[in-house]
Amino acid sequence: MIWCRFESADGPSYGLVEGNVVKQVKGVPWGDHEITSVQYLLDSVKLLLPVVPVTAFASGLNYAKHAIDGLTKFGVKDPKLPSRAIIAYWANSALIAHGEAIIRPADSEGDFQYEGELVAVIGKRAKNVSREDALDYVFGWTIGNDVSERAWQKKDPTLLRSKNCDTFKPMGPWIVTGLDPKDMRTTVRVNGVVLDEFDTGNMLFDVATHIHDITKYCTLQPGDVIWFGTDGVPQNMSPGDVVEVEISGIGTLRNPVEAGAVP
Repeated sequence: MIWCRFESADGPSYGLVEGNVVKQVKGVPWGDHEITSVQYLLDSVKLLLPVVPVTAFASGLNYAKHAIDGLTKFGVKDPKLPSRAIIAYWANSALIAHGEAIIRPADSEGDFQYEGELVAVIGKRAKNVSREDALDYVFGWTIGNDVSERAWQKKDPTLLRSKNCDTFKPMGPWIVTGLDPKDMRTTVRVNGVVLDEFDTGNMLFDVATHIHDITKYCTLQPGDVIWFGTDGVPQNMSPGDVVEVEISGIGTLRNPVEAGAVP
């Protein structure tokens, strides 16, 4: 099933996407809900963030090629793959929806790059979850673009500027249930040109491992999301570009890039 969140006549609402039609839903897809008789043409609605999480968790260096390349560029001699999942957070204020503009800050100093990522949407409260049961807590899947400013990432003590500026985390366009990451492939295009392509499930640490590790220490709430990192060698984006992240079975997240105003 495909679940979207959109701007309806009643305000933000969830909807069930069937072909080119959105059926409005009362409630949330992973909880009590009712599919109403109200329908919209998909092309006529403004898609919003598919979910507004309590917490957005993020995995770093979770694919081999990207991990080695990134560590090398950051000056690590004889880089080695991580021995356990590296888990951080994204700021909710950085999240934007499909179609909204990524803003490159006017004082950006270095490479400004995409990272196409699979995102899991949690469907029920999770604490101290075993690896064997972990996937039972995933409601569905969406797509993220982990926009990164590399000069700030290299020199700043935190990821505040480099990863969490406003608009740096496009997510969408919707949530799809009943998929397996092992069957997915991620493709990133800039202005229609394929720049990166990789098997989505080829992670160093899989989805179940992340959920198991997170819930040892932090409680996952319904609607929380987990981003699982990227592979390959991301390229630069510039104002005027259009960036697309496609994951087979889910769809395509598309966002234009614009220049930020001078502060």
